[in-house]
Amino acid sequence: MAPVQEITEIMKHIATITVNPAVDKSTQVQSVTSERKLRCDKPTYDAGGGGINVARAIFRLGGDAAAVYAVGGLPGEMLKKLLDEEGIRHHPFQVEDATRQNLTVYEKESGEQYRFGMPGPHLQPGEWSGFLDQVGQLDPRPDFLVASGSLPPGVPSDFYRKVAQLSRDLGARLIMDSSGEAFRTAVRKEGVFLIKPNLRELEALAGRPLENEEAQVNFAKELVGESSVEAVVISLGAAGAAFVHREGYQYFRAPTVKIRSKVGAGDSMVAGMVLAISRGSSLSDAVQFGIAAGAAAVMNPGNSLCCKEDVEKLYDEMGS
Repeated sequence: MAPVQEITEIMKHIATITVNPAVDKSTQVQSVTSERKLRCDKPTYDAGGGGINVARAIFRLGGDAAAVYAVGGLPGEMLKKLLDEEGIRHHPFQVEDATRQNLTVYEKESGEQYRFGMPGPHLQPGEWSGFLDQVGQLDPRPDFLVASGSLPPGVPSDFYRKVAQLSRDLGARLIMDSSGEAFRTAVRKEGVFLIKPNLRELEALAGRPLENEEAQVNFAKELVGESSVEAVVISLGAAGAAFVHREGYQYFRAPTVKIRSKVGAGDSMVAGMVLAISRGSSLSDAVQFGIAAGAAAVMNPGNSLCCKEDVEKLYDEMGS
């Protein structure tokens, strides 16, 4: 299988939105035990949060995306600096409360990874509505809008529905990777172009258990049949993904790789898919490229995301 082509003359504009970004701190310790001071290795810091990670991964894959995100306090200043250092095109929206900081700890003794996620700042009504206004004023207008990640306190449960409405007004295709009531409301009541739920998120969207592959695919077909979404990509982790679309469905196996960190794997998968679609790939090929990007991400430590060379190599292997 040939690598996804970089067709610059038809390149579409991509923007990502992250209402609850984070500064991700990663470190290592020999073992995790209670009631003892744990001596950690020197930490690394990365810009984090769903949409920001998608934009970072797109950049690593040779593409470009504008990251729009809410930011506040000293951690927010660090976040902006980290994005500047990576060369990411970004549009911060200032809020009063401080941006959250997450922590990932790798235990050397067991090889286990511990991930501590914080709730994020409390956004006032004028802040989250102003954030939406900033997305609506993007120039150039995005052809693809990626809404990914959790919502911080204070943001209403119909926020992603408002994003879906805004996306339609902008003439952009909306790709969503989230969970909870906000995700369900957007998908079931407004409709989006593509969603990438895992099994737990798919069951939450259905409002019932989906006990086997047939039930999972049938529910995804319901969503596509209702025209609420054009494509559903069910993330199956190391097993790959199920791709449900209007012409049917397909299963794709994930490449077998050595896992070093699962942080950002889903965001890398979304990045691979949207970048491939923006370059003119079919949805089927884009899903495979996304799976390769997700697999490549777990090969790297911390929040390093995917490497272009790894992604293209794995993508080729999937087609051989």
